[in-house]
Amino acid sequence: MPEKFTRWDAADYLKSKEDMALYLDACLDEDSGDGKLIRAALNDIARARGMSRLARDTGLTREGLYRALSANGNPELATVLRIIKALGMRLHAATSAAPKPRRAARKKALADRAVA
Repeated sequence: MPEKFTRWDAADYLKSKEDMALYLDACLDEDSGDGKLIRAALNDIARARGMSRLARDTGLTREGLYRALSANGNPELATVLRIIKALGMRLHAATSAAPKPRRAARKKALADRAVA
């Protein structure tokens, strides 16, 4: 008997709000900077939640939501924020690394290295 395969879909595994938030957070960390992964994650989350319901909660049309979150979509930041808010999530910012030292501190450090 031949095996049947189905296409893997992240939306099938996003059952709770916590799952959705963790998935989006992971995609925010892994995005290359072009936003494609974030847009794809929002698309998965929207499909898991229900596009019609999300469209109603955001005030966007269902078709507009599909278009914005499609592979060729390029949603505006305002649209992304409306979607995230309608999903009951929040974005926050955090530093990713230690800040660069000030110029005077860098010069002193370089001078100390030169002496040593």
